[in-house]
Amino acid sequence: MRAYALLGGPTDLWPQDIKAQLLEAKRNHELIFGVDRGALFLEELGITPDVAIGDFDSLQDNDLARIEKSVTDIRYSNPVKDLTDSELMLQTVFNDYHADKLTILGATGGRLDHFLINLLMLLNPAVNQFAPKVELSDKQNSIEFFNPGMHVIERKEEYPYIGFALLSATEDFNIIGARYDLKNYSGKYPRVFSSNEFLPNSDSFKITFKQGLIAAIYSKDINRFHNL
Repeated sequence: MRAYALLGGPTDLWPQDIKAQLLEAKRNHELIFGVDRGALFLEELGITPDVAIGDFDSLQDNDLARIEKSVTDIRYSNPVKDLTDSELMLQTVFNDYHADKLTILGATGGRLDHFLINLLMLLNPAVNQFAPKVELSDKQNSIEFFNPGMHVIERKEEYPYIGFALLSATEDFNIIGARYDLKNYSGKYPRVFSSNEFLPNSDSFKITFKQGLIAAIYSKDINRFHNL
């Protein structure tokens, strides 16, 4: 089963079709999770989450009461905790609800420390096993995660560019069949190989590596004048 989670990131960075995506998910009986303020955002979109998770310290009492009235499964976290609300959400999505795929929305922008938590949380051994099932999505990017092995990278038509963020020490990283190939890269610190592309007549290429966690970042440019 597919799942979606909405976090509390800035609403102006949401995918433009976020409400349509989530309503379609509801119609298909897919799971929707609200994380902290994300649960309130869902209510304001007219979508009741299946699960709300967080310490809810960013909400007013009346906002929390609204969530408690409508959501049947609420997981309260302690503000003083080892795992973040996002990490607790991952455990709930995959361990308790056994989802096959999770798209996380509202995870980027705003406070930089929150974005870095959401980007780097899959390095945590407690949740790293879920990395291949997780996507972060916003208005301009789609981020997928890969553990060591050989992986086929599929084209997404709306994103002309793809980069690879090496989030930890990496051994023998190869890009095979893209516009810019890479052979046998190893490094001990995070590094980004950006602005790669698919070949014109190809819908996929391969990556391989022996150690590390790599994020594939599909991206597109946005004309800052498009609303003028």
